[in-house]
Amino acid sequence: MSASTVTKGRPGRKKRQETEVQREEEFYRAGQWQLVWWKFKRHRLARVSLAVLAVFYFVAIFADFLSPHDPLHRFQDHLAHPPTIIRIRDAQGNFRAPFIYGTVKGRDPETFRPVHKIDTNSIHPVKLFVRGDPYKFWGLFPTDVHLFGTGKDAMPIFILGTDSIGRDVLSRIFYGGRISLSVGLVGIAISFILGLILGGISGFFGGVVDEVIQRVIEVLTTLPQIPLWMALAAALPRDWPRVQVYFATTLILSIFGWTGLARIVRGRLLSMREEDFVLAARLDGESEWRIITRYMLPGFASYIIVSLTGSLPGMILGETSLSFLGIGLNPPTISWGVMLQEAQDIVNVAYFPWVLWPVPVVVVAVLMFNFVGDGLRDAADPYVT
Repeated sequence: MSASTVTKGRPGRKKRQETEVQREEEFYRAGQWQLVWWKFKRHRLARVSLAVLAVFYFVAIFADFLSPHDPLHRFQDHLAHPPTIIRIRDAQGNFRAPFIYGTVKGRDPETFRPVHKIDTNSIHPVKLFVRGDPYKFWGLFPTDVHLFGTGKDAMPIFILGTDSIGRDVLSRIFYGGRISLSVGLVGIAISFILGLILGGISGFFGGVVDEVIQRVIEVLTTLPQIPLWMALAAALPRDWPRVQVYFATTLILSIFGWTGLARIVRGRLLSMREEDFVLAARLDGESEWRIITRYMLPGFASYIIVSLTGSLPGMILGETSLSFLGIGLNPPTISWGVMLQEAQDIVNVAYFPWVLWPVPVVVVAVLMFNFVGDGLRDAADPYVT
């Protein structure tokens, strides 16, 4: 090896060493949550899942604009219409801008059910930012502009088909995400607050307070969840407004959600309250609340994250199950569980299988939450490198 090659190689090696030293310094100076974020970014599946969930919530927030139709609009001429295929090549083999064919309504001679036959002579271009059903964006700004569609006087586009009374399934899935995805967040927020407060009081102070809280937890955990959910949901007055029913359903789902977290918090506080750093904080004059929140809770953040991320999919599945059974939310409220009520009839599923579209949506959402929870658990666990 020549001297010039060695000379050229040394600056690169020196630069790499300086970079490694700088990274080590940043590592030792970083706070706990910054370290958690760095470890979470290395979990590829969790990052992808987080991006998918971000898309889900983005669609739910902007469902008014992204939906091609009003979710309550009934297209009387397109009952149980199959999914529409967007094409770029016509029947003659010519390429053209995205379009859909019109359909001609008829009836099956054997079952007498409505059928829709493609009319290749009726071509309707698919456009962006078209005018359609009027709505109020976020309930504030009246408009009729939708992201895509075919326009008011053209053949409507049904990406996922329509249900038995002619409502667009895709639009209803977009709107249903607002309820099904938010009920989990609201429910988990209630469970988080109750679990931390009651578990913290039980584990830190002990004594009679601990006994009372633990007996309450034992009673709640011994009750069968599904029958109790069904009984409480069935007790809700049918004349309540949809908003009241929504929050009542959220509270029902939160009844059991806090017990597991409270036990985890209690157990960890019992093992940590005699540690030297807790004694040092007491001698330094720190308040009991500050000792719990600043010194003890961060020490078992991974356990809290596991409990929360495990409960969030359960909340979504709970709302979907109650609404599917008809004892949670009911029409005209739109949620994924309400949409699946039509799937209770096996005949509908046999002839109109596209009514099951909410099923894969729920499955994907629950899986994404579980994968994100795994990534957060590994990132928050100090023993995982």
